[in-house]
Amino acid sequence: MIRRLGASVGGRAAWVVAGAIPAIFLTLFFVIPVANLVLSGFHDDGVWSLTGFTEVFSAPRTWRILWFTIYTAALATALCVALGLPGAYLLYRCRFRGRGLLRAIVAIPFVLPTVVVAVAFGSLFNPGGLLAFLQLKQSYLAILLALCFFNVAVMVRTTGSMWARLDPRLGEAARVLGASPMRTLFTVTLPALGPAIAAGASLVFLFCSTAFGIIMVLGGVKYSTLETEIWYQTTQLLNLRAAAALSITQLVIVGGTLVVTNALQRRTRQALRLSVDDSSERPLVPSRDWFPMTVTGLVIALLLIMPMANLVVRSLRRDGAWSLVNYANLATTGSGGTLTVPVWHALWNSAWIAVAACAIAVTMGVLVSLIASRRPRTPAGRRSITVLEGAFLLPLGVSAVTVGFGYLITLNRPPLDLRSSLVLIPIAQALVALPLVVRSLLPSLRAIDPHQLEAARSLGSNSWQVLRRIELPHLVRGLGLAVGFALATSLGEFGATSFLSRPDNPTLPVVIYRLFGRPGADNYGMALAASALLACLTGIVMAAAERARPKGVSTW
Repeated sequence: MIRRLGASVGGRAAWVVAGAIPAIFLTLFFVIPVANLVLSGFHDDGVWSLTGFTEVFSAPRTWRILWFTIYTAALATALCVALGLPGAYLLYRCRFRGRGLLRAIVAIPFVLPTVVVAVAFGSLFNPGGLLAFLQLKQSYLAILLALCFFNVAVMVRTTGSMWARLDPRLGEAARVLGASPMRTLFTVTLPALGPAIAAGASLVFLFCSTAFGIIMVLGGVKYSTLETEIWYQTTQLLNLRAAAALSITQLVIVGGTLVVTNALQRRTRQALRLSVDDSSERPLVPSRDWFPMTVTGLVIALLLIMPMANLVVRSLRRDGAWSLVNYANLATTGSGGTLTVPVWHALWNSAWIAVAACAIAVTMGVLVSLIASRRPRTPAGRRSITVLEGAFLLPLGVSAVTVGFGYLITLNRPPLDLRSSLVLIPIAQALVALPLVVRSLLPSLRAIDPHQLEAARSLGSNSWQVLRRIELPHLVRGLGLAVGFALATSLGEFGATSFLSRPDNPTLPVVIYRLFGRPGADNYGMALAASALLACLTGIVMAAAERARPKGVSTW
């Protein structure tokens, strides 16, 4: 009895330590910087004041930017819902050869670097681009299309995972009673998918309202969102008080959206548990499924493939001829002294920072996932697990720009004066990747049958043996996807890195942004080549991660 009690106490102490490590990490590098940022918005020379808010919100420019942010995110969300639902049906409800490849093509754009996608759409509409005749350079439509490029995958996967398990007998019963296919869709199928559609839409709105790189590259001086205005007030005007007020406003918007998203996702998970366990897929019938086939085909060909294909082709052409000069110039610093280091140096920086950020994010994610997958028997214990999981998903709903700005005004004094240290960049990128890592690992752990765990314990296995023999093997199943998301997110992270990187040690997304914004054929060609290179690298990482993804695991 004494030995069992000691093992129990030791096991509990180990779990406390395992939870304390990521909790300390989150507190130091997320909670404190964000809280300090919020408090700074209510201070004026050390005195509590609302002067910053009064100045910011008395300016008509602020209201224009706020309205543009909300309106653009809402419109892009509506487009993603309209374009994503046919794809969700086709790729998750229908069975046909090549479906896995099409799923990967739809999923990969979500993790491509925002700067790369912005450059791709910019090159599509710029002079010499495939759609230059439309004269949409730096247009609002280009911004909307780029936002849809990223987020249509969220709608497809969020809705498709539920659609694949929707009980087909509901629709069959409606048709037996005389309902047409269209009426069945609108009166039976879509209401049943309501929680998943709403959860996906709220998540898309969240991502669209915090799309920093897209607006920075494609918006020019004409379009601004809350994020780009925070960057402008901080780096160009040095008006930290105004930037803090805008950051608090953005926190309120994305925080409210995140609360709604989490509530809707809980309803979706409950609906999935109530749905049939076996997949309700059916063979693809072109005569019946022509509409989703047409819409999804156009989305994949025109929205997803064409911009990236145009980017690769244009990076391989110079002065109207095929050439590798743009790639050769990556060994230089560009024309007119645009960069302080060659692009290859920035690629090396991105690579080692991504590895470091991946190691941090996966380590923290494993600890969080193991703890969040516990099954407490008391209501208080279950609530604690829910709060814990929600806390580590918070970085998903807070802009990376806000995090980077918080670091600048918080980690600038002993004992954590890290402003001049490169270590802040992988930490910030790990924080951005952590929610995706947790969402990649948790489904594998929660898929374990509780009866299997109870059987192991009843046969004499202690907590460590259960962990080693049952839980860790399941955890490894999702590890490949978690590593892929962490690497891809770090490689393309631009929001926080734009605040923290130094001119002599930039990352590749920062270099691409600088090159694209400077005049000269050499700089523009180098931006295209570097973007194509980063897109290929990210695509390879995510393609490998998708192959390692266990069946049924979804991060949304």
